[in-house]
Amino acid sequence: MLARSGRGPAGAWAAVMRDAFNQELESLRESLLRMACHVERQVDDAVASLGAPGRGRADRVPGADGEVDELFRFLRERIFQAIATQHPVACDLRLLLGAQLVSIELERIRDYAAHITRRVETLADLSRGPVGPELGPMGELAVRQVHDVLGALREQNATRAREVAARDGELDRLYRGTCDRLLQEPRRHGAGVLRTVTLVNVAHTLERLGDRVVNIAEEVVFLDAGEILRLGPGPAASP
Repeated sequence: MLARSGRGPAGAWAAVMRDAFNQELESLRESLLRMACHVERQVDDAVASLGAPGRGRADRVPGADGEVDELFRFLRERIFQAIATQHPVACDLRLLLGAQLVSIELERIRDYAAHITRRVETLADLSRGPVGPELGPMGELAVRQVHDVLGALREQNATRAREVAARDGELDRLYRGTCDRLLQEPRRHGAGVLRTVTLVNVAHTLERLGDRVVNIAEEVVFLDAGEILRLGPGPAASP
């Protein structure tokens, strides 16, 4: 059979190994997209809790941390193992490195969602109504940015990723305007200073989340086109 197919034993073995490596790459891709799905839901729930009475959906966010952590560890270990043992060619190495960098950004976004949740708990103790209606436009845009950049990741669509990154300036403008309005508000509810400081902190977290979205957009461009570009209007997020 091997002779008739034009392959010697070495060629046949190489083909088997290549098929196995392709399956491994697909498994890593599926795990990355599953991690993205979890993080997307966490951001949705954290931002939705800002407009909900009391703690609302905020209580749901920390419960998914374990799944995200497990996927992050799985991806990190399998990617390092693949690089060390499979000697990937350029296109495979690009996929592995891109997946590793995206997983790091997803983990940071998850941390931001958890941070917003903790701030919502503080705000809920200060008010019986919506805990952060002032942050509505910022929150809506941040959720949209996460949704759209992860859509670009699923499609591996560099054009869509660039469009998402270009909207980061709008989120920055909303952040500055929101902070200006908050700092000019009179003290309310007998705890005005704490409420204002907490809301400004949440606004800053949403702005930093937007920077992480830009970082993911850059990795989508890298995965799709092999280009290393600086996207967005400002500097990339720092740890």
